[in-house]
Amino acid sequence: MEFALVIPLILLLVLAIAEVTVVARTALQLTAAGREGARMAATSPDPARAIEATRRALGTELADRARITVRRPPVVGRPARVTVAIDHLLLAALGGFRIPLESTTEMRVEA
Repeated sequence: MEFALVIPLILLLVLAIAEVTVVARTALQLTAAGREGARMAATSPDPARAIEATRRALGTELADRARITVRRPPVVGRPARVTVAIDHLLLAALGGFRIPLESTTEMRVEA
């Protein structure tokens, strides 16, 4: 009898751990992709190249859902900023709800 009461709690705990892991992995992917985009924005004046580098780093799964913004001033030494954002569907198996995940990376513009 007690086992039947504990099983749902254990399953809920395992589901929560899995969701936290997926959210953490996605956040790390956004950070890495933003870093690649900022590196390209710092060395190239074309924002489209930074967006493409960011999408390549995200991979096909996340690239289609990502919103990428690039700000690159024309002045050497100023920070180029790349922001990558997605809405992550949390608890999709239970109907789910969306949480925003975002990462912003800056690198100084080079000559």
